[in-house]
Amino acid sequence: MRIFTRIDRSIYGAILSCRPPPSLSSTPSLHGIRLRDDYRGPICSGLLAVTSSNRSVRPRKKPTVSCTFTVARHISSAIAPSGYRPSSSSFFNSNFPCSRKWNHAAAARADVAPPSRTTRLKDELLEIIDCYDDTSVEEHLEFLRDPYLRRYAPADGPYLRVSNRGEDVNFQSFRRNQSSDPKEAEMVQNLRAAVITKFKRPATIDLDTIYELYRALPEPGVLYLPARLRHQLLAVLGMTERKNPKSMLRYFSVVTDVKNSGLSLTIFEWNTAMSFASRYVGRSTEVEVEAALHLWREMEQASGIKATDVTFNILFDVASKAGKFSLAEMIYQQMISRGFSFNRYHHVSLIHYFGLKQDTGGVRAAYKEMVEAGEIIDSIALNCVISGFLAGGEEESAESVYEKMKESALGNKSLPDRNYAMQKNITKVLMMFAKIGKRYPDMLPIFQQTALMSPNLQTYRLLINHYGSKIGDLAKTAQFLDEMKLFQVPLHGAIFLALFKAFGKHGGAGSDWSASRLVHVWDAYLDALDDNADGLYISTWMSMAILRAFAKYASRDQILDVYGTLRSRWDLDPANSQFMMDFLKQILQDPGFLVESRRIASWDRKRA
Repeated sequence: MRIFTRIDRSIYGAILSCRPPPSLSSTPSLHGIRLRDDYRGPICSGLLAVTSSNRSVRPRKKPTVSCTFTVARHISSAIAPSGYRPSSSSFFNSNFPCSRKWNHAAAARADVAPPSRTTRLKDELLEIIDCYDDTSVEEHLEFLRDPYLRRYAPADGPYLRVSNRGEDVNFQSFRRNQSSDPKEAEMVQNLRAAVITKFKRPATIDLDTIYELYRALPEPGVLYLPARLRHQLLAVLGMTERKNPKSMLRYFSVVTDVKNSGLSLTIFEWNTAMSFASRYVGRSTEVEVEAALHLWREMEQASGIKATDVTFNILFDVASKAGKFSLAEMIYQQMISRGFSFNRYHHVSLIHYFGLKQDTGGVRAAYKEMVEAGEIIDSIALNCVISGFLAGGEEESAESVYEKMKESALGNKSLPDRNYAMQKNITKVLMMFAKIGKRYPDMLPIFQQTALMSPNLQTYRLLINHYGSKIGDLAKTAQFLDEMKLFQVPLHGAIFLALFKAFGKHGGAGSDWSASRLVHVWDAYLDALDDNADGLYISTWMSMAILRAFAKYASRDQILDVYGTLRSRWDLDPANSQFMMDFLKQILQDPGFLVESRRIASWDRKRA
């Protein structure tokens, strides 16, 4: 994925002009980044130009002695009598009782034998995290079930039970076309050619064309397809980078035809259906959890197909993202009781689970368990760790992991294009490496060297969303935008969305997120759209964020001009277009916008 020259001049020239390149040659430190506090000049003079100060950048003290120390955290385990609340505030302390060991350089000892190569690799991977608690994943799960550790008896149920009743699922999977109509045979042949083309050259044909070829067959179309082509069609329809309601309905339309025709689905097709049912929206809720559980129950009880480790990973992921943590623990225990071994997906999902619970100790324990299990650590696992640290309020630990990722990128002269298809293939290769490394431990260090641990788009998306949209730290946001260019990370719509959200939340009179900087970002976004950059399109979320940002500064006429520009470029259906029209009316009728608009008009008249 290349960056267009026009985009490069517009966005980085507007945002990050005259910024000194970030220093990557600082001394590696497990305590974070060495910051210079003596520089008071402008960091950048373009769009996001700010002036650093002592209050915005706090230097960290560099330890002078290498040591290992333990910080003990205790909570009260006493149970108060009925009707009495103890005066000690530690009674309600929800911190996990553990001792934390920080990673410092230990002095070499001459009487200790040198560690093996595999041990050194694990030590290097474990040093990416600044400190660990002497706790396991099971202890953290027990703590989440009983935060005060009063050892209450668990509630009797509910329990997840899967029926073992046998079912005759050997339905007819192939039915020859009884019609001798050559036109129908030609339709099937055209569909087969389109499916094979999608497998071999995915970019040459889109899924809408394949689906239209299928809908052209007489209903139900699956009865005119041989079993192999039917499974290939479902596999192709599941190859979508962005799961949305349209792709979900398209896939379930074919699945419904298969079920109504008395044909069977494979375990891969069931898992794909669960993935669509739980991830077709941006934020999973109880509705998506119920849909995934319904498909799981239908798969096992009605079709007689037992769930695999992939099934449990999908269920655990959607339950965690929907905030159903008790259900996620039950799914976790059900997976263990069935004897499934953890793979890469499960370890990463467990790290993400503790991040959603804002349990940074659990994040460290899950990451440590992943390393000890011999899994290959790459940018995806480290991004999950950064997300957990940011959610738990440990920005310094997140920046420490980010610095380690930057150091690992120094040896890479050129980074490969990490698109959706490439990332899926990389994940499969890493899982194969981990499987071989568990059988031959001496080969694990060689496999780990092939993994990419450098920052990618998701890394900067997490950091810019946190420091820009959530905190409003303009200096940090400008730094990460600058380093994106350094590590050849192309611009993406998610970065523009985070910037517009930051302007809409932190902009206004007297703010560093000024109107001139917003105009520069807006011009850069339009240039990227006109150049057809990858990953850039106008959605309802993007349009809403842009209108909210301009509502902080613009007048009524300027808001209408921005809306007209968006409308001329978007490709929305009538329902979403009407939604955006209603949203525009809501902004123009907001009392806060009317007051701000009058103030801007008065200021313009004074200038005239």
